[in-house]
Amino acid sequence: MGVAVTGVDRYVKNNETRMAFHFGNVVATDGAHHFLDLTLEIDGEQAGGLSMVGIAPAWFLKDSSLTADATERLLAVFDAACEHALAMDPVPTVFELWHTLYERQREWAADTDHPPLLWSYGVSMVEQAVIDAYCRHEGVSFGRAVRDGTLGVAPGSIYPELEGVDPADYLPDEPAREAAVRHTVGLSDPIEDDDLDGEGLDDGLPQTLAEYVAVDGVDHFKIKLSADEERDAERLGRIGGVLGSELDEFVCTLDANEQYDDIAAFKTQWERHADDSELAVVVDRVAYVEQPLPRDRALTEETGEVLQAWTERPPIIIDESDDRLDSAGRALDRGYAGTSHKNCKGVFKGLVNACLIEKRRREDDREYLMSGEDLTTIGPIELLHDLAVMGTLGMDHIERNGHHYYRGLGFLPADLQQTVRDAHDDLYRCHRDGFVTLDVRDGRMEYGSVIDAPFGRDVDLDPARFTPLGEWDVASRYG
Repeated sequence: MGVAVTGVDRYVKNNETRMAFHFGNVVATDGAHHFLDLTLEIDGEQAGGLSMVGIAPAWFLKDSSLTADATERLLAVFDAACEHALAMDPVPTVFELWHTLYERQREWAADTDHPPLLWSYGVSMVEQAVIDAYCRHEGVSFGRAVRDGTLGVAPGSIYPELEGVDPADYLPDEPAREAAVRHTVGLSDPIEDDDLDGEGLDDGLPQTLAEYVAVDGVDHFKIKLSADEERDAERLGRIGGVLGSELDEFVCTLDANEQYDDIAAFKTQWERHADDSELAVVVDRVAYVEQPLPRDRALTEETGEVLQAWTERPPIIIDESDDRLDSAGRALDRGYAGTSHKNCKGVFKGLVNACLIEKRRREDDREYLMSGEDLTTIGPIELLHDLAVMGTLGMDHIERNGHHYYRGLGFLPADLQQTVRDAHDDLYRCHRDGFVTLDVRDGRMEYGSVIDAPFGRDVDLDPARFTPLGEWDVASRYG
């Protein structure tokens, strides 16, 4: 008896973005998503679960000249994870299923050129479908399943210092049911109307940063950096001009997406920006800086020496470097303040990271933090799973950009849009133009319905209405 994966079916939905997303050296202009329909055997009974993940090799590979080969590599990772999961014998808990699958995928990937951030994406895709199936079968929310121990989360299997730790001791007593939306400002996103050159989208949603402040009332912002000092200074100055004129209080985070050659280069640019009075309106409100260095240089001894000697450094966290189970711990030891959570890097890994960071925070006289970031996460499934975890972690502000780069849920059939809205009418609203979109009021979103539902979703969906993976034309995405 125990839990085991006994079946998988896979589908793809092509989704059009409303505008390009420019981060690091990548410009993302499309948004195909992969659905995994999984059957889980639980003590001899069958349960169905879903996961939805973006077919987004750009963030994992950071290759500005991506071709169909990059997508094929990502799909190969998905294939391997499904095959390994189906070949496993039953194990006692969902957490053990995930951990065993992770190790099998890691061993398989050792003979490939897939980076850890990529091959582990396949594991997280299966992991989310397994959690979904388990929670729905048991009729239990994700937060409750974590806290009552039924998922079997064992932080000590990742970090010996967490041996015997109960996650409930380090997580909030109750999940958060709302959060501030931290609005993404991509490198090519328009700041004001002048940036549109008379070619705005006119699709019923805000487009410029100024519009998002005025219409949605956002007051938390994630600003992308290019590592070009002059370009960044000019852009930060313009962003500060808009935010400073419209808001009395606001919070910013900065994300470099691996753009700086080394920590000394980032330190130099940060100090110049910090000394520039024209940028103070933004720089003085920076809560943390995310992933300034390439993942192969972020956790070196040399980087750690500079960070630990830099007493006036801002809080700096890893994101892309969080590509192995113990990456967060190594980052803390190098002088980083913490790491990000994204479901694409692993749900259980994020929970364990949160326990580690909270334990260190209670014990050490240092600033530690864990942030909630986004990989253009959208409905009808992916966003619900994401918020179920973010709420369990107690995030008070979360990067949200799926509703920014997509026209709400307008890429879905009208009946499915309405189904999602009916099930989660605190999170979504019907736009006057007839499509369903995220309901952001005074810069915040409410999602109590997500917290109460089994792994976040009160939505029944048959992904067979989309394209079977075997019939999907990868090459068509690249002209």
